[in-house]
Amino acid sequence: MNTYTDEELLAFLQEQLSSDRAADIEDSLRNSPELTTRLSELVEVSFQDHHSVGQIWRREQLSCPNRSQLGAWMLGTIDTKQAKYLEFHLNVIGCRPCNANMEDLKTAAEEQKSALTRRQKYFQTSIGYLKKS
Repeated sequence: MNTYTDEELLAFLQEQLSSDRAADIEDSLRNSPELTTRLSELVEVSFQDHHSVGQIWRREQLSCPNRSQLGAWMLGTIDTKQAKYLEFHLNVIGCRPCNANMEDLKTAAEEQKSALTRRQKYFQTSIGYLKKS
């Protein structure tokens, strides 16, 4: 059986783990009443009036880049230092909100490209209908 730190379990509750790690914890919770009890106790203690800097940092997603930074990274127009951080944040940490933002940006870029291609096709098919000046 896997052992999980309190921080991992709290990150699980806040959906801040990679999908694989979250699924692993979820499976363990199904098979371990002790782990479920431990998680319940963590919830009671962690979400009271006292908050640690780490809890606030995770809850407010202070290490997450904004959408314009993600877009710049996707386009390759961000400096190398930031690009390395974003690669680490997305691929190693596996930040779920940021990966969801990236998927949304990729989808929007594909839709925009598709609309441009469609516009070009309309122009090409209607070129014979245009009058010469």
